[in-house]
Amino acid sequence: MPSTGTEQHPPTALVIGASRGLGHAMTAEFLDRGWNVVGTVRDTTARTPLRDLADRADGRLTVEHLDINEPGQLPTLHERLAHRRLDVLFVNAGTTSNEQTPIGAVATADFIDVMVTNALSPMRVIEALEDLVSPAGLIGVMSSGQGSITNNTTGGREVYRGSKAALNMFLRSFAARQGETQRAFVLMAPGWIRTALGGPDAPFTIEETVPLIVDVLLSRLGTPGVAYLDRFGRTVPW
Repeated sequence: MPSTGTEQHPPTALVIGASRGLGHAMTAEFLDRGWNVVGTVRDTTARTPLRDLADRADGRLTVEHLDINEPGQLPTLHERLAHRRLDVLFVNAGTTSNEQTPIGAVATADFIDVMVTNALSPMRVIEALEDLVSPAGLIGVMSSGQGSITNNTTGGREVYRGSKAALNMFLRSFAARQGETQRAFVLMAPGWIRTALGGPDAPFTIEETVPLIVDVLLSRLGTPGVAYLDRFGRTVPW
């Protein structure tokens, strides 16, 4: 198990948005590596894959309730987790719409929905819970290679691209406000993955991608600063 500087107990990861897809798979991967995990779901009454995973996790997985677009739920979650020290806080959130619509033709309501879910809400989560993260821990978010301004040579998916570019900027600003922190900050660009968001035509599976994502996150523990990385640990241009 990778060292986090807290050898007295298994390290703990909080995965925001873990009910299914990449978040669920990341939760399972952390468990397989000996970590304790807290995973959040929007609906605690639904029988999600995360619930099934918790039943097999011998108490090492706690399922918590959070809809990231409801900031009023954050103080309650913070209170429930106040007794825990997090080694990793990772926010997995994403939505899309109007993929082939030029940005000027996107309906205002659709624009707001994507920008709030993909950019504003993840940062609200981080601002609300960051004091639970170890001073030498890691804070990460699920970004996208499509958030790279440099690499955008084709257009398309413009509101989604803009939301992820905004997320990149917001996390960088947050890190800049942390002064001399020893924390690592990671913007993860996982690639085009076969999920509900990525669709059935995506070339890569969750099973082959998630272990690489977790490898990259753990490799950044103990390395202060912000990194925008793909699943192989390569830097993505801003």
